[in-house]
Amino acid sequence: MPLVNPFKAVRPSRDKVGLIASRPYETYTKAQLEARLDNNPFSFLHIVNPGYKYHKEISGPQRFKLVKNRYDEFKEDGSFIQDKTANFYLHKIVYRKKIEFVGIVGAASVDDYENRVIRKHEDTISEKVEVYNDYLKTVRFNADPVLLTHPKNSKIEEIKQKMMKDRAEYEFTTTSRETHYLWLIKDKGDIKSIQEEFNKMSHFYIADGHHRTNSSISLRAAIAEENKKHTGKEAYNFFMSFLIPENQLQIFEFNRLIQSLNGLSKESFLIRLDEYFKIENRGQNYYKPGGKHRFSMYLDNEFYSLALRKNSYKFTDSLSQLDAQILFKTVLEPILGISDLRHDKRIKYVQGQKDMTYVKGAIDNGSYRVGFGLFPVTVQEMKRIADESLVMPPKTTYIDPKLRSGITIYEF
Repeated sequence: MPLVNPFKAVRPSRDKVGLIASRPYETYTKAQLEARLDNNPFSFLHIVNPGYKYHKEISGPQRFKLVKNRYDEFKEDGSFIQDKTANFYLHKIVYRKKIEFVGIVGAASVDDYENRVIRKHEDTISEKVEVYNDYLKTVRFNADPVLLTHPKNSKIEEIKQKMMKDRAEYEFTTTSRETHYLWLIKDKGDIKSIQEEFNKMSHFYIADGHHRTNSSISLRAAIAEENKKHTGKEAYNFFMSFLIPENQLQIFEFNRLIQSLNGLSKESFLIRLDEYFKIENRGQNYYKPGGKHRFSMYLDNEFYSLALRKNSYKFTDSLSQLDAQILFKTVLEPILGISDLRHDKRIKYVQGQKDMTYVKGAIDNGSYRVGFGLFPVTVQEMKRIADESLVMPPKTTYIDPKLRSGITIYEF
């Protein structure tokens, strides 16, 4: 059922791809950003941070126009080229621990997202979607693919393996020791086979990029309204995606740090917890939950294990079975008074690769009072949430792979 099209990517010249590709702008610290902008004139960061040229912070429509100017300059000086034919792109990412992700970059359908053929598991913030929509309408390109996942498919895997026997168009390693490879899938027979195999699948699932996907609806409507010859086949009816088999996804948890016990003493807090959890004091022994409905807690220099009392909590749907939702409904909201998980300043989310050691440090230095560790969500849980048209609480999943900006660019 899903429609995925090849497209004519704008992409870096082979000699500059390692210099151009960057992490998303917001993932850099100020010092990291300045170092890259100072020392690498080819970084994609110069495009998305155009005010650096004038040593000035620029935002809103003015920034969007300058982003477009910088992008055009990269094309004009030959740093970017555009393929003459529509291709799929095979992108392989190898992390430093030899973990591999191999997927296909193509153009997924906005109609499929509207009709729930492409399904979401997270909510979006309307203001963020509007800003991103205004940005895309001005710059008319997308350099960050949405991460979509699908069931493993033997025919698509055969094409991937065949392609990877040839020399890659790109092969470069980043300073964080990720190695990237890119092949162009040009053969018309391979392109047709990939489209047919994708079309046989019932659904795709958004793993990362919910705001980018959601903004594609209003973007299409705005551009289509201006186009009196709109057919539904134009590039703006699609959005760039990186499609990988679901067995390759790596899902990590987000742990929680809380600033206070909401006026409760330690003893009163533990008594309240006992209503829903079997509590075991682990002392200084590091504890990380080993399964669903189990949590770690760090409080006053001690680790605790929390095991949900099943007779105290009622499961009503897939969302109610999610550990992040259980923690919210049994602890964060009723005991600690945190009802707005997205905006309450008393809670901080820590992606699970930093684990409970980071949580312990943040509490030991006095920045926070208590921390909770969760067990990661599975792909099947993510899909069930999406299938039931539910949404996970904010910061439930941290998903790899994280994609670099500027390796393939989609114009519309």
